[in-house]
Amino acid sequence: MTVDDRVDDEALVEEDEDPRPSGQRILIFSAAAVAILLVGAAIGMLITLTMTNQTALNPSPDSIDVGFAQDMSTHHLQAVSMASWARDHTSDQVVKTLAFDIEGTQKGQVGMMAGYLDVWGQPESRPPNRQAMSWMATNAAGAHQHGSNPEHPGMQPGQLMPGMATQEELAKMRKMTGKELDVYFLQLMLRHHEGGLSMAQYGETHVALPPLRNLARTIVVSQSGEAQYMKSLLAERGAQPLPSN
Repeated sequence: MTVDDRVDDEALVEEDEDPRPSGQRILIFSAAAVAILLVGAAIGMLITLTMTNQTALNPSPDSIDVGFAQDMSTHHLQAVSMASWARDHTSDQVVKTLAFDIEGTQKGQVGMMAGYLDVWGQPESRPPNRQAMSWMATNAAGAHQHGSNPEHPGMQPGQLMPGMATQEELAKMRKMTGKELDVYFLQLMLRHHEGGLSMAQYGETHVALPPLRNLARTIVVSQSGEAQYMKSLLAERGAQPLPSN
């Protein structure tokens, strides 16, 4: 399954026609090409590390590397869906540009993580019998840490990962237009970014494969910056962030 297939599965709405200007379609095709290149780069980096780090190259299904790639991909895909909707329905050029940037960046990162998971022979999504973020209570060797105290050591069955929007919130956003849509999208995406930071920060410290650890670091930096930017956009529009969830 490709990244675009997974995004389609998570999409907020299906459109029979693409009303976007040709310039936007070209940029979207370019983002898809970048995602493909990132998958190839992920595979290439794994090949070059074949004889250097067997733990990183052959992680177990319950390892930090596999869990991070699966859960961060799921977290990212909701952001891609929300950003895609906002991009197509906002009339605010600032919000449209931000949504396009988030969609392209996170879709590319999902493609990179899908490349690692494919090489490892692991599914792109977390198995239904594994709790979300349970790998955050696991050390680099794959053993569970009983004395650690990660911020989110594992979620309850059916519980959303931190920052993720509920189906009710997504449905509410789809009904909005104008400034109301812009503000609510910014609020949901800000909470989404901040909720994913603990997972990215944990991955930055504990992931075994260096390129994947670097990706976690990139996510921390980019989402922290975007979060600050969204706070300023909300303030300009006379709105406040949502409480964390």
